[in-house]
Amino acid sequence: MSGVQDSLEIKFRLIDGSDIGPKSFPAAASVSTLKESIISQWPKDKENAPRTVKDLKIISAGKILENNKTVGECRSALCDVPGGITTMHVIVSQPPQEKEKKATNKLKQSKCACVIL
Repeated sequence: MSGVQDSLEIKFRLIDGSDIGPKSFPAAASVSTLKESIISQWPKDKENAPRTVKDLKIISAGKILENNKTVGECRSALCDVPGGITTMHVIVSQPPQEKEKKATNKLKQSKCACVIL
């Protein structure tokens, strides 16, 4: 029984419904370590691949997990099913697209001026 408490089987559900995992993680592993694992296992055919750990958010039991927390600290009572697999949801936050940046710059540049005759 102690092995169940020392590690956790986790699979990561992506926004399109596909999964990464399941994979076993020790309870002492940080959320940042989970994110690094997700990045290394990210499907190559997906366009919205995260570049860094900061691009990812992991949601478990309705809460966004903080990078400095461990898997053991984030574990909820729902996750303590012996032999069960915990599903965590993954959200990728992408930086603003170049188009959006250009549109913002155009708005800043177009200033009207009044001429009094």
